[in-house]
Amino acid sequence: MADSFDVIVIGGGPGGYNCAIRLGQLGLSTACIDKRGSFGGTCLNIGCIPSKALLHASEMYEEAKTHFPKMGITTGALGVDLPTMMAHKDKVVGELTKGVEFLLKKAKSEAIVGEAKIIAPGKVSVKTKDGTRELTTKHIVIATGSDVAPLPGVPVDEKTIVSSTGALALPTVPKRLLVVGGGVIGLELGSVWRRLGAQVTVVEFLDRIIPGTDLEVAKTFQRILEKQGIAFKLGMKVTGVAKGKTGLIASVEPAKGGAAEKIEADVILVAIGRRPFTDNLGLDEVGVKRDQRGRVVTDDHYQTNVKGIWAIGDVREGAMLAHKAEDEAVACAERIAGKAGHVNYDAIPSVIYTYPEVAGVGKSEEDLKAAGIAYKVGKFPFTANARAKANLTTDGFVKILADAKTDRVLGVHMIGPDVGNMIGEASLGLEFSAAAEDIARTCHAHPTLTEALRQAAMAVDGWTMQM
Repeated sequence: MADSFDVIVIGGGPGGYNCAIRLGQLGLSTACIDKRGSFGGTCLNIGCIPSKALLHASEMYEEAKTHFPKMGITTGALGVDLPTMMAHKDKVVGELTKGVEFLLKKAKSEAIVGEAKIIAPGKVSVKTKDGTRELTTKHIVIATGSDVAPLPGVPVDEKTIVSSTGALALPTVPKRLLVVGGGVIGLELGSVWRRLGAQVTVVEFLDRIIPGTDLEVAKTFQRILEKQGIAFKLGMKVTGVAKGKTGLIASVEPAKGGAAEKIEADVILVAIGRRPFTDNLGLDEVGVKRDQRGRVVTDDHYQTNVKGIWAIGDVREGAMLAHKAEDEAVACAERIAGKAGHVNYDAIPSVIYTYPEVAGVGKSEEDLKAAGIAYKVGKFPFTANARAKANLTTDGFVKILADAKTDRVLGVHMIGPDVGNMIGEASLGLEFSAAAEDIARTCHAHPTLTEALRQAAMAVDGWTMQM
């Protein structure tokens, strides 16, 4: 094993392993270091992938309960075999982590399991199970991702008070689940356990859910989730948790002050966000700057203030999304190799994988109003989409925001069936500076859900063709 590399990547998640792979493709020798023991980071091991496995399984269960009879499909008694469901989730994770290791090997990147620390520019010390390795390099890429943000007064034990990690591995379905945080993680995992039988209550500090999302979409989303059985307490905060006779008792009070109330729960999920993981990396010792939120400060090309040290993904500014980290990984690798790597942040989509799904890319109406940009709106409901009607999946709509003068698409926001896949077309449109008319005049197969996007584009100029 070599102890000298062109580039050392610290972190084996979507940012780290993609960076190492791209560097290998560009002819640079690399090492990718991760302390977890299985590569893929939070996303693959305890985040995106296992949550989607449970979301899909629980959605199929609810589909069988609610939609099958309407379509003439009869079944016997339905039940939930939670251990088998969890085994399916673990199998998916195991297969994909092995896939990451294969890709690193293919790119001739040495995958090192251990805890890395930067001891000087160009020098990394790694504690492994066999001892300590001292590595030298020309470049270091920090791609250590993020960790769960703690909630004061609510200590996580991953048994009855859980983070997203514990919520992905509950041994039984809780009767009462209290979710602290109305963001993506809380709503996705809350949806899983609600479908499987839990009574779910969401407490959110702000007066709305999924902050940063187009407000009209967020309000529609909340109404749909409430119809599904999720209760919301907005503008509220959890200040403490005590043990009661039949479970946990959370103290909840208005965010702006006022009388507290008590909420009983069997399990409490703390999902108030994530924070960059930059502890014990030696950043302060080598002089790498961090901001007030602990994020590594970089320039537009991912270079820190210390020459030869770079940072990508959740540890730097911007949305904490796996695909954002992947794009930055490629751009950073190409910069290191002397090429012109670049990321268009206006074309990075976001998706919430509940039912219905929520997806968006570009500017929201609130963004455009704040910036004083004149815009046009085109909307189309899934109730008027033939495929959605046939599938009994008519909740939601597609909304396109276009520049009032140039017709250039500025933002696309969707709530409805399979919009997580549909948003890709919208992202491509923003990447190529498409006009709403470009989408409106692009032929879409009939009958498909994607026609809703085309019809919304037509609606920007008032010539929608369907119902």
